Amino acid sequence: MKSDHISTSDIRSAFSAAMSAMYREEVPAYGTLMELVGRVNDETLAARPALKERLQATDYLDRISEERHGAIRLGTAAELAMMARVFAVMGMYPVGYYDLSTAGVPVHSTAFRPIGDAELKRNPFRVFTSLLRLDLIADEDLREASAQILSKRQIFTEGAIALTEKAERNGGLGKEDAQHFVNEVLKTFRWHDEANVDAAMYHRLHDAHRLIADVVSFKGPHINHLTPRTLDIDQVQSLMPEYGIAPKAVVEGPPTRACPILLRQTSFKALEEPVSFRNADGVWETASHTARFGEIEQRGIALTPKGRALYDKLLDNSRKIVRPAADGSNARDYEAALAQSFAEFPDDWSAIRAESLGYFTYSLTAKGKAAATTRGDIEALINQGLVQFDPIVYEDFLPVSAAGIFQSNLGDGAQQEFVASPNQKRFETDLGMKVLNEFDHYAGIEQASIDACLQALSKQDAAE
Repeated sequence: MKSDHISTSDIRSAFSAAMSAMYREEVPAYGTLMELVGRVNDETLAARPALKERLQATDYLDRISEERHGAIRLGTAAELAMMARVFAVMGMYPVGYYDLSTAGVPVHSTAFRPIGDAELKRNPFRVFTSLLRLDLIADEDLREASAQILSKRQIFTEGAIALTEKAERNGGLGKEDAQHFVNEVLKTFRWHDEANVDAAMYHRLHDAHRLIADVVSFKGPHINHLTPRTLDIDQVQSLMPEYGIAPKAVVEGPPTRACPILLRQTSFKALEEPVSFRNADGVWETASHTARFGEIEQRGIALTPKGRALYDKLLDNSRKIVRPAADGSNARDYEAALAQSFAEFPDDWSAIRAESLGYFTYSLTAKGKAAATTRGDIEALINQGLVQFDPIVYEDFLPVSAAGIFQSNLGDGAQQEFVASPNQKRFETDLGMKVLNEFDHYAGIEQASIDACLQALSKQDAAE
C-alpha cells in the first residue's frame, strides 16, 4: 500500500458507517432496533463481569457495538463479479458457499467479509450476497423475460466503476478518492421506489416467488437489512414489542445455551412500502412492495466439521419433530423440540474442545508468561495452567437460518419448493474467483495460536 493510500479497513469502516446512517434514515425502525440492542448489550455486560473480562482480553469487546452485517440480492453474473471487485477495495472477500434452494429460496450465496483476525477486530462488516437462480424458475417465458429485464440495468455508477478500477490499478485509494468511492458505491444499495417493470409483470414475478420480484423489478438491489450483534438475543426478542417492533415468530439457529454455538438470528417483519409501476399508457400507478426488514444476531463459537455435522443432524431432528410455521402458531412446540434435540450437544467449553466440536484460540496465562522452563504439548501446558483457550467467533452464516429469515419476511405463503441444486462451481465461475473454505480458515487461526504459544514458551526456555 502506498503511503498516501488509506487502509482497506478504513474504507470498510467508512462504508459500514455510511450504510448504517442511510438505512437508519430509510428505515427508522432500524434506529429503534439499534437502541434496543445497545440497551441489552450494556445490561448483559453489567450482569456478567466474567464475560466482559474475556471480551476485553480477546479484543472482542470494542467490536461488538460496531458489528454489522447486511444482505443484498443480485440478478446477474456480471453484477456478482463487479460486486466482488468493489468489496475487495474494502478488504472484503468471499467466504463460504450457501445453497438456499434446499430451503425453498431460489438463490445461492456467499458472504463477503474481512478474513484476517486483525482486520475483523478493526471492523467486522459483512455482506451476505445472493445471486438469483433464474434456472430455478419453472416458467420458461418468465425466465427469459427476467433475464432480458436484468440485462438492461446497470446497478453501479460510472464513478464507482472508475474508482474500483483505479484502486485495482494503483493498489489502493487516497483519502479523497476513498470518500468518493464510498459515496458512489452507497448509491448501489439505496432504495428505489420506482419499478423497472409494469404491475402485470411484477405480479407474474411475485407469483413465481416474492424474492424473484424483489430482485428483477427494481433499478438496483437495495440493501434489504442491516444486522447489529447482541449478547442476548432472547432478551432482545422479548423486548421488541415493548419498543413497538413486531418480532418474527422464532429465533433461527440453535437453542439458548450457556456456551453459544454458530449463529442465532431474529428480525422484525418486513415493511410494506409504496412503489410505483408505469402502466401501458405510461402513467405511474402506486402499489406496495415488501422486502426490507431489521435483523439481530448473536454469534457463538465456530464449529469444526465434526461439530457442524452434529449441529446439522440435531437441527434436522428437531424439524422432524416440529417444523416451525411462518405464522408462529407452533413456536413454543418448535422451541421445545429444538431444546430437546440439542441436549446431545455439549454445553461446556472444555467438553466442546475435548470432543473437537469447536475451534479455539490459545494464549498464555499470567503463569505461562512468567514460566521459565516448560516442556510438553498444548494439552500438557493447559493442564499445567500455562495456556488458556477461548472460543473463536463464528463469522459466517447458516443457510437454513438465512432462508428462515427470508421466508418469514416474504409472507406465510412464500415457501415454494425448489429442487435442491447446489452448484458451487457455477457460482464461482460467475463470481470470477473461488470462495474461501471457512473450516480451513478457522483451523488455520487455531493452529497459528497454538504455534505462537509453543514458540513463546520455547523462547522463554531458551532465554533461561
